[in-house]
Amino acid sequence: MAYRPDSYPLLSSVFFECQQAVRLSFTAFPMREMIKGHGIDAEELSSIERAYQKNPRFARKVLTPAELRRFEELKGKRRLEYLAGRWSAKEAFSKAWGTGIGPVSFQDLEILNDSKGAPYFSQSPFAGRIWVSLSHTGNMVIASVILEEEDES
Repeated sequence: MAYRPDSYPLLSSVFFECQQAVRLSFTAFPMREMIKGHGIDAEELSSIERAYQKNPRFARKVLTPAELRRFEELKGKRRLEYLAGRWSAKEAFSKAWGTGIGPVSFQDLEILNDSKGAPYFSQSPFAGRIWVSLSHTGNMVIASVILEEEDES
């Protein structure tokens, strides 16, 4: 059944007021394109583990020299989570960038950790701000990357 404004007067009134508020907010605050891309990647730790066991050079393909130094310091599951996290974050970046891995390579992207342990992109082809979040749970790693254009106002 199609929605008819006269059949739900209260809903129509709320909808109209929301429309007006949106129009006013666009007038008062001109829109700026700030978010240039958002990429998400989820990966099973076991698939990264299989790739690494099959070819130990896999880590050198995915990690930059600085990332590889940190990787080699880690032990056990944390080592695997680190490799999978960098893989997933770089995949998420390539999706946010809009190209996928290929035009941007794993070596073009570097993710280090700040003094509190939070990951950040220390190297990328993107000139703006990069937001990255990594999460590990069970056999999964999930990465989210947002590319934000610098505000030039």
